[in-house]
Amino acid sequence: MIGNLIGGVYFLAAVLFILGLKKMSSPVTARDGIVWAGIGMVLATLVTFLKPNTGDLSVISNFELIIIAIMIGALPAWWFAKRVAMTDMPQMIAMYNGMGGGAAATIAAVELMRATTGHELSLTVQTLAVLGAVIGSVSFSGSIIAFAKLQGIMRTSFLFPGQQLVNLVFFIITLVLGVMVIVQGGSASMTLIVSFFILALIFGILMTLPIGGADMPVVISLYNALTGLAVGFEGFVLGNATMIIAGTVVGAAGTLLTQLMAKAMNRPLSNVLFSGFGAKGGEEATGEGVEGSLKPIDAADAAIMMAYAQQVIIIPGYGMAVAQAQHKIWELTKSLTERDVRVKFAIHPVAGRMPGHMNVLLAEAGVPYDLISDLDEINAEFEQTDVALVIGANDVVNPIARTDPNSPIYGMPILNADKAKNVVVIKRGRGTGFSGVENHLFYADNTRMLYGDGQKMVAELQQQVKSL
Repeated sequence: MIGNLIGGVYFLAAVLFILGLKKMSSPVTARDGIVWAGIGMVLATLVTFLKPNTGDLSVISNFELIIIAIMIGALPAWWFAKRVAMTDMPQMIAMYNGMGGGAAATIAAVELMRATTGHELSLTVQTLAVLGAVIGSVSFSGSIIAFAKLQGIMRTSFLFPGQQLVNLVFFIITLVLGVMVIVQGGSASMTLIVSFFILALIFGILMTLPIGGADMPVVISLYNALTGLAVGFEGFVLGNATMIIAGTVVGAAGTLLTQLMAKAMNRPLSNVLFSGFGAKGGEEATGEGVEGSLKPIDAADAAIMMAYAQQVIIIPGYGMAVAQAQHKIWELTKSLTERDVRVKFAIHPVAGRMPGHMNVLLAEAGVPYDLISDLDEINAEFEQTDVALVIGANDVVNPIARTDPNSPIYGMPILNADKAKNVVVIKRGRGTGFSGVENHLFYADNTRMLYGDGQKMVAELQQQVKSL
């Protein structure tokens, strides 16, 4: 009876995970999707306290320790999630991805160590445990490095001579130790198992170190997929159907998203992982020489340009998140709309520091979803656009991606902001983007630079528009 109840609840939780993920595919239903998936997770957690192999309602052993562990994890997570700024959301996602991978690796470690004390594992289970251990460990340590880069704790990339060869050596040694753990089974020594995990963790660090800042959205998505796969493998090890289904769904969704992100940059995933893109800044990463000059504009003139336009396209980027200017952007949009100006938002797939970052920010400010378009939907409209307002975006509007084969971003699809009749760029200073590539759009004849803090400049634009 209890076994049937547990199986039924696991099935219901799996259905809620899948339906929740489906709802997350649209901004309109994403909030409901998160709630549905959350309910599924709560149900799966609660029903796990019932012993699956008995007919009574007694809970599994170490009940007190489990409750304490849940409290230690849940309460700080709730507190941090309530307090974290939207600008720091990518860091939080990277960290939580890593925690999921770390949890899967820990499960593998416990099961592999138990096997040395007489708790025999079949060859298949032993293999899946080792695979989950490798993937989960790489996701854990790699996500920690991604967090450190996004938080500014360490350089956005770290390169040294022969790095890829060193990484390959560590990877091969890790695989060899993993195979030895599988072959030796219950007779594997504790030293071998510990060495295997240490090398897997080191490999995750080494693999992430050379990846440049511009590739962070792809890396976060990739580690999300790895965490899902690790959880799925460990679900097989524990015989837990919910873990298998949830891990497989997350792994599949993360893999598809990673492929879409890499496609949006027009680069294969191998190039993202092994090219060190974003590692070189300044002249070395700039490509062809910049022609023209930076031409400043004040808020009053920019406001006139926008107020008497027929169509304005706003292109947000990470700088908008840093300035927390999304609410002011929406106020400016409403002021322009009142003057019968058509306003649209153009979102590049890799804008920001994680997939969907800009969409989340705009939704937080109350921007209607029908005003937001992706690259493919809106690129053809720039030639008929009077003003393209760029706030915080850099690499995703850099026309050098079309023209200079020597540029590290060459071939990446970009938003065609340079084809608008006029371009206004709100920028705090004259620095390059996260990839370290100089933006040739800023020097174009039809571009004007509005220097200053993003939120303050947008607020001033809005006041100037209202006063006209």
